[in-house]
Amino acid sequence: MKIDIQWQGKMEFKTDTPSGHHITMDASAEVGGENLGPRPTEMLLSAVGTCSGIDIVDILAKMRLEVQSFSMEVSGERADEFPKKFTDVHMHYRLTGDLPAEKVRRAVQLSVEKYCTVSNSLSARITASFEVNGERFNI
Repeated sequence: MKIDIQWQGKMEFKTDTPSGHHITMDASAEVGGENLGPRPTEMLLSAVGTCSGIDIVDILAKMRLEVQSFSMEVSGERADEFPKKFTDVHMHYRLTGDLPAEKVRRAVQLSVEKYCTVSNSLSARITASFEVNGERFNI
C-alpha cells in the first residue's frame, strides 16, 4: 500500500488514498495549525474503531445475524513522554438487533485478537466491552 501526502502549508496535510479518497489533516491553532481537519491521532483511533467495526459486522453477517444499529466509542490513553504513543485503547461497542450476546462476544474477540489489522499494528494494550440492546457485557 502506498499513500500520497502533500503539505498544504502551516500544519495542514492532504492525503490521497489508493481508493481515491482525499483526507485533510491539520493541527490545532495552539501549535500552528488552522484546525482544517482532524488530528492524526484522532484518525488513528477512528481507524482502530472502524477496522474493528467492519470485522464485527462481517463476522455477524457470516453467523447470519442481522445488526439493526451499531455504534462505538473508542478511547485512548497516551504516554506522558515523547513519542506520547497510545499505551491503552478501549473500544466499547453498542449494537441492537436480535443478537445473542455470546455470538457478539465471539465476533468482538475475533476482531480484537485476530482480524483487526489496525489495532494489531499498535503496541498499545487493547481492551473491549459491548452492549446488546442496552445490556452491557465485558470481554
